[in-house]
Amino acid sequence: MTIELVNQIKPTIRNYDHPYMKGAWQPNFAEYNATDMEVIGEIPGDIDGVYVRNTENPIHESIGRYHPFDGDGMIHIMSIVDGKAEYRNRFVRTKGFSAEQEAGQALWAGLMEHPKRSTRAGWGAQEWLKDSSSTDVIVHAGKILSTFYQCGEGYRLDPHSLKQFGTESWVPLDGISAHPKVDESTGELLFFNYSKHAPYYHCGVISPDNELTRYVPVELPGPRLPHDMAFTKNYVIVPDLPLFWDPEALKLGVHAVRFYRDMPSRFGILPRAGSPDAIKWFEADPTYVLHWANAYEDGDEIVLDGYFQEHPEPKSNPDADPGYERMMAYLDQELLGARLHRWRFNLKTGATTEQRLDDRTLEFPVINQSYAGKPYRYVYSTVPEPGWFLFNGLIKHDLETGNSSSLAFEEGCYISEPGFAPRIGSHAEDDGYLVTFVSDMNKDQSECVIVDAQDMEAGPVARIILPHRICSGVHATWANGKYIREAEVRLVA
Repeated sequence: MTIELVNQIKPTIRNYDHPYMKGAWQPNFAEYNATDMEVIGEIPGDIDGVYVRNTENPIHESIGRYHPFDGDGMIHIMSIVDGKAEYRNRFVRTKGFSAEQEAGQALWAGLMEHPKRSTRAGWGAQEWLKDSSSTDVIVHAGKILSTFYQCGEGYRLDPHSLKQFGTESWVPLDGISAHPKVDESTGELLFFNYSKHAPYYHCGVISPDNELTRYVPVELPGPRLPHDMAFTKNYVIVPDLPLFWDPEALKLGVHAVRFYRDMPSRFGILPRAGSPDAIKWFEADPTYVLHWANAYEDGDEIVLDGYFQEHPEPKSNPDADPGYERMMAYLDQELLGARLHRWRFNLKTGATTEQRLDDRTLEFPVINQSYAGKPYRYVYSTVPEPGWFLFNGLIKHDLETGNSSSLAFEEGCYISEPGFAPRIGSHAEDDGYLVTFVSDMNKDQSECVIVDAQDMEAGPVARIILPHRICSGVHATWANGKYIREAEVRLVA
């Protein structure tokens, strides 16, 4: 293995006893380049692209109580082409990161504390919380875009070198939420944001050349907390779900999340090229959904798949600190009871029908992204570790037959959200590989694992040993090398 230590960040953390600051969540402070890594098995020669992972890495002692989503964003990439792999990782140099590095301490209170404890105000959409750009990551117009789930500025990085280009110029004043979507059929990036002022929600479109072409308001009854979006060939789906900030607490500057179980879930079907007045609203059973798998058009109906939470406001340990325990309970997917679920919205009749697709607790859907917004057959879900925001297995669903297959990892091994890497020249939807990082707590090491998506139960075809054990985090993606190169050539021209 050839390792280059690029940078070493000095932390000021004094206490690592927090459950999300040790074990699989122990933060990283070193930035590496690595080539010629040890490989167990053989890297397939028909993979071409980059696996990109975002993680949470706190640097400074927190102001008050710490929440794992307060950590600074760090991007990890594994570039794979011609049977060879290269690894890099870098902190996202956000404005908040730079300000705290200069100060040598935390300047913002996190999710667990009142914003008045912060000694600095944020920028743009985030005045009450540091935009750490640590939630999601996608690749569009030849560049990585990292985003923050409470809406932030969006940061661009090179997908191979991780060279940083700062904030994205087209992001509106209300920011951009995590989970923008790339439509590979058009090359467009679809995004949304939400805020505490009317109209409370916007959605927009970025061209293949990275220019803002559409930005429209969607009026909601009040501030909401959407986390993800979905789209079809002709529509964008706007969720209005009955879990959001308590309006009375919000008047006091307290961001307390409540589930209003007597309110229905609402879904707005907005034409991608139409005016906001053309939106059609549908009602469904009350729930909250973190992540949507996919959506598509089926005759007069819109089909939407995602993870229906049985208990969006989970019960926590009554003997523990109520504020701390309540926030930590939202990280336990087993308590939330997330189930793979299907909604159908009939554009002619206005009717909604719902169907449970699996009774197991699952989350973090992955599909072949060339099928996003289209009829599809396969979805890959992660299996949560009970009691933790950690994942230790994969389930593949065949939505056509109803069958499923699985891959369980050894006890103490925790996976990242995978990316689906289509095999070069593939024609079948599942002809490709699942690529993920695995942190093996038994060996105190991390690996990049490659699994044949058509034969998951056979286990990894290759394991690439990383130069360090990486911290756990939230989202990841796969970007095809061909698309990256085409975008680079087009934008230069």
